[in-house]
This record gives sequence, structure tokens and C-alpha cells, in this order.
Amino acid sequence: MNIINIAWKGIKSDFRDTRTLFFMLAFPIVLMLVLGSALSNTFTTSLPVDDIHVFYTDTTKGENFQHFIAEVKKSEVHFKKVTDQAKAKKEVQQSKVDGYVEVSEKGIQLYLNNGNSIEGSILQGMLSAYVDQYNIASEIMKVAPDKLATAFTPEKKANFIKETSLQPDKQPSSMDYYALVITTMIILYGAMSASSLIVEERVRGTANRLIASPIRKSEIFIGKVLGSLVSNSLCALLVVQLSKLLFHANWGDHLGVVYVVLLTEIIFAVSLGIGISFVSKTSAAPKVIIMLFVQLSSFFGGAYFRILNPDGAFKFITEISPLTWMNSGLTKLIYANDLSAAIPAISINLAGALLFLLVAVISLQRREGL
Repeated sequence: MNIINIAWKGIKSDFRDTRTLFFMLAFPIVLMLVLGSALSNTFTTSLPVDDIHVFYTDTTKGENFQHFIAEVKKSEVHFKKVTDQAKAKKEVQQSKVDGYVEVSEKGIQLYLNNGNSIEGSILQGMLSAYVDQYNIASEIMKVAPDKLATAFTPEKKANFIKETSLQPDKQPSSMDYYALVITTMIILYGAMSASSLIVEERVRGTANRLIASPIRKSEIFIGKVLGSLVSNSLCALLVVQLSKLLFHANWGDHLGVVYVVLLTEIIFAVSLGIGISFVSKTSAAPKVIIMLFVQLSSFFGGAYFRILNPDGAFKFITEISPLTWMNSGLTKLIYANDLSAAIPAISINLAGALLFLLVAVISLQRREGL
């Protein structure tokens, strides 16, 4: 019962502190919004293409090319008929239009200002497809005119080719990415408050009163740790739910497993803070050490910007960051449905937590008081 009372007191103290609520709830949401909006272009894998404008002259008597123009207009490719060929070519050279097409009985001639441009490639592909179908239709008209109507509309769809992507297109957007990495970063900051669990009792002079009361040191320790775990877990849960509600962040189809991974990080962060507080000689040292550790972990773990394909010494530094193994495991879990990716993150978090808790327990046993 003493453990529950101590834990409940710690939970109430955390949620009564407006600074804690702002830092653990409002700050990560604002940071997600700012970074997710400002750096959205760095996550774009497609190139935008504006409407394509083309001049053309048609000296043929048929209406085939007019049908082609009507169809491609649906794809925002606009053809405009002109009479002055020299002026049309000059407009292309000056990049006022994307291309110029001459249609005659001899064939089709395409003029482009830059043959390597996206617009030019699109025009070349469309016209090549049109010419190929026109040639096929001409041959059909020679041998079997009655088959022309059904030649390009098969009765049954044939799936001769099945596409399978080795790298699926399902990738996090900027908001998805920062919702994930900011959440894991703010959980790691929980080590700051955890480092003050016992130190505050010493500073306020209440540590001696607790020792003098009929409560064992183990109950005090477990109650403090339990209260911090619950407070940090509730904050992390609220951050995840707010990111889903406000920004529609994608947390995948295995939200329960995601919560388990985040819970192990919370256990690691709380254990880290308590362990460092017991080995530090001054009351101010733990927060300085933890702040430096969290900032470096956030920087090299990709919390502020995405790190792609690091190599050499930089790769080694990024791999030892706690946020790297957390974000990597959660990304594979969310976007590849790889449940096994959660195991390394859970294992490392629990192993690190056990190490720091052992340090704290041994130090507590050697102390006369708290």
C-alpha cells in the first residue's frame, strides 16, 4: 500500500506541474507541426509537372489527330493550332511553349527546346504511342476493316504482367516521420524528471523524514519509479493520440506492439535518469549529463532531420544512439508490418534499463539514507 501511495503522490505532482505538462504534451505537438510543415519538401519523391502547352500545324485531311488532341487534353496537355511555322518554332526556342508539332502526310515532326525536360519526355512518349497505334490501325484497315472497332478494346482483361515492388511506395510523410521521432525523443527526455525523484527529497530535506517513517527504502524506491513510469506513459499515450487526431499521423496497424516498444523506452529513460542521479556527486550534475546525452542522441538519431545512408565514423555514432534503434524498429513495424523489428528495440531498452536499475539499487543499499 505504501508503494501505491508514493506512486500516486508522484503522479499527482507531475500533472499539477504546468511546466511538465507543457514540455511533455504541448512542446512535442508544436515541434511536430513546425518540423513536419517546414521540411515537407525533403520527403517528396515525385516531381510536379505543370500543364503542357504545345503548338501544332495539321495539313492532313483526317480527324485522327484531332481525336488524339481531345484525349490528351484530359491529361492537361493543351494543343493550339497555328499557321506560322517559323513563329511557332521561335516560341519554342524562347521556352514560351513546351513544344511544336508538325503533322503532315509524311509523318509527325516534334520540336522541343530541351529534349531532356520532363515535359519533352511526356510529349515524345504520347506521340510515339499515337504513331504506333495509328500504324497498327492502318494495317488492320488493309486486311480486316471489320476488326478495327474491337482491335484496341479486348473483351477480357489479360493480366500478362504483374508488378511487384521490391521497395514499396509506402513511406512516411514528413508529418508521419516527425510524429514518430519527436515522440521517441520526448520520451527520452523523461530521464530528466526521473533523475530528480530521489534528489528532490534530499534537497527539500524530506529524505530523512521518509527514512524515519515506517517505510522501507525499497518501497520508496519502487513507488517513485512506478509513479514516474505511469506519468511518462500517460504523456506518451496522449502525444501519440494527439498526433493521430490533429495531424493524421500513421502509426500502423499494430498499435498495441507500438505501445509496448514505447513503454520499454519509457522504462529505459526512467532507469537512465535514476541511475545517473545515484552515481553523480552533485544535485545539478544529473540534469547536465542527461541533457547532453539526450541532445546528442536526438541529433544523431534523426530527431531534427532525417539521416540517410551514413558511413564511416558517423554511421557508428548514429547506430549507438538510442533513438536510432527505436526509430528504425518502429519504422519497420509501421510501414513493413515487420513484427520482428520490434524485438531488438525492446531487448536493448530492457537490457539498458536493467543495468541502470542495478546501479541505482546497489548505490541505494550502500547509502545510509536516500
